[in-house]
Amino acid sequence: MYARYSILAMVAAAGALAVPALAQHWPARPIRIIVPFAPGGGVDTVTRLLAQKMGDALGAQIVTENRAGGGGMIGAELVAKAAPDGYTLLTSAPEFSVNPALRAKLPYDPLADFAFVSQLTSGQFLLARHPSVPAASVQALIALAKARPDRLTYGSSGAGGINHLAGELFRSMAGMQWVHVPFKGAGPATVALMGGEVDYIFSSTTALLGPVQAGRIRAVAVTGSKRFQSLPDVPTIAEAGLPGYEVSGWYGFYAPARTPAEIIRRLQAEAARALSLTDVKDKLAVAGNEPIGSSPEAFAAFVRTEIAKWTKVVKETGMRID
Repeated sequence: MYARYSILAMVAAAGALAVPALAQHWPARPIRIIVPFAPGGGVDTVTRLLAQKMGDALGAQIVTENRAGGGGMIGAELVAKAAPDGYTLLTSAPEFSVNPALRAKLPYDPLADFAFVSQLTSGQFLLARHPSVPAASVQALIALAKARPDRLTYGSSGAGGINHLAGELFRSMAGMQWVHVPFKGAGPATVALMGGEVDYIFSSTTALLGPVQAGRIRAVAVTGSKRFQSLPDVPTIAEAGLPGYEVSGWYGFYAPARTPAEIIRRLQAEAARALSLTDVKDKLAVAGNEPIGSSPEAFAAFVRTEIAKWTKVVKETGMRID
């Protein structure tokens, strides 16, 4: 009997020692960061920028892998079910906190199945139009939509995404009707707008700045509380005719739950360090992103607040995906 308990104690002790040993030798092989959206969008761009800087500092290759679909759910589920060893990570956008509000069932628990590393950035979105659309302002858009119900179209990076929610909140607050056209990511949605397949689009400033500056699409307004420094003449939606409207964007960094705390702390420290680099800050600012680099605890509290906020908005707008 004594021998049996001794063996159990030894097994338990070995398990307890395994976690520090894992963290001590991490990283020993390439790390992959799952981006749950198509290439070319804001979170993809920021992830690739940080992956290079963090990889250099950690002495490891960091590979960015796009797993688009389900408003970010497919990639998030992959990470939630991955081994908690620091080699499979996730970056995501506000969809992470929107999906629990929009969907009756998720294949993971957004709070219990992830270790929160850091909020990476804060930003906003842009409402843009195809040059052929005559309604060039927020007020003109609302007037045209009311005159022609369900004739105007707006694209987004996917059904249930934050861009979709931005459009539905706009519809609800303006008391108008227009048609949502979902695409498989910000990149395809932007291409569709440039080709005239849709009239308007809500997307990240990162995805739309280049086409706006090239004159291929026209900026109408930004969704945040203040103007975008790279497009200073473009008003906010609130100041342009829809008081109280505000949709903010942010990108976050996650690992599977039960990832060793030492690895989480190292990831947060390296992400914060990369975000503080002058060239990184300059590139983020041009695209409308403010570096954050918050602690794991602050980020977890922030996500809980975001889930509560979007649950209220979804209820008020009557949106539902399933």
